[in-house]
Amino acid sequence: MFVYLDNSATTKPDDEVTRLVADVMGREFGNPSSLHRMGLCAEKLVKEAREAVAASIGARPEEIYFTSGGTESDNTAIFGAASARRHQGNKIITTAIEHPAVAEAFSELSRRGWQTVLLGVDRQGRLDLEQLKRELDEQAVFVSIMHVNNELGTVQPLAEAAQLIAQANQGRNANILFHTDAVQSWGKEEIDVRKLPVDLLSLSGHKIHGPKGIGALYVRKGCNLPPFFFGGGQERGFRSGTENVPAIAGLGLAARLSKQRMLENRRRMYEVRRQLAEGILHAVEGAVINSPQGEEASPAILNVSFPGCRGEVLLHMLEQKDIYVSTGSACSSHKKGNRVLSAAGLSPEEIEGALRFSFSGDTTAEQIDYVLNEVKAAVDSMRRLAGLAGRGKK
Repeated sequence: MFVYLDNSATTKPDDEVTRLVADVMGREFGNPSSLHRMGLCAEKLVKEAREAVAASIGARPEEIYFTSGGTESDNTAIFGAASARRHQGNKIITTAIEHPAVAEAFSELSRRGWQTVLLGVDRQGRLDLEQLKRELDEQAVFVSIMHVNNELGTVQPLAEAAQLIAQANQGRNANILFHTDAVQSWGKEEIDVRKLPVDLLSLSGHKIHGPKGIGALYVRKGCNLPPFFFGGGQERGFRSGTENVPAIAGLGLAARLSKQRMLENRRRMYEVRRQLAEGILHAVEGAVINSPQGEEASPAILNVSFPGCRGEVLLHMLEQKDIYVSTGSACSSHKKGNRVLSAAGLSPEEIEGALRFSFSGDTTAEQIDYVLNEVKAAVDSMRRLAGLAGRGKK
């Protein structure tokens, strides 16, 4: 049986999306900036996709800018906000468990002289709102807090954070800008920027069964950022470069489909997530669920530690059974340690033995039964071998 449980790294493109991308690439290959019919057809596809992405988060079409993916969207928001507010203050704030696209951008700004604050988190990755409140002083100009953590699945209290930022903005000449990386929440959590007062929001296509290499950045109307790319003036002068029309069309379709299917997919993911968590705790002695439960948990992610085992070895043992999981963020897979789990206070043994299971609406109960059997067998085998090796050393 084939079981793919690494959907936080990337999702399988929807068949409808794949067909549309191929069709647009083969037939509607005109440049959207061209004035002839083929150009106008391509421009129409881009317009329709922009409307679909906007509708999926409650935004206006003119507030959506297409990018090459989540990393570009995050970088554009962070460096753009820093540039726009550089004369107002010198403090920028984020959490200790952000995706590398945010964390590394903040590190670069720190090297350039910005005062960077990393908000602490609790054992399950929830940010410290009291620390955020204390840090929102006159020097603070920008805050970036991810919506759903990509390793623990923690849903951050964005509404509460936005309220604190709004209070801090009262009486200021220039508002503190608020950005969220919604790459892991788009299509899985309800997002409505008319209710959630964020200024900037990052999206990525390949996390919602769309194409890789395409994403979007929401920029609230009136939030003026400098362009990140210069050239032909595409994306209303904000992001120059000939539009990737096939991928943009695929992104629009993926946004529509994910919006239509979200409630049903959430129900299915909650069911298999609960099945896997309860099954592991029952079958595997000493296993620790690192992800939060209840409303603070994404239905798409479950992080579990298997003390006495190495997560990377378990990953490859499961791979031999055609089960695909991860030990953490794919963007950090070649780096030693785990910054997110360390910030959450997990022990070295818990970090070493951690696996991330991430689901989609296509994950079935039968697949989870198979995974449970193979996880137990792999953990038992590794612990048995470790015990034999330990006795051999005495």
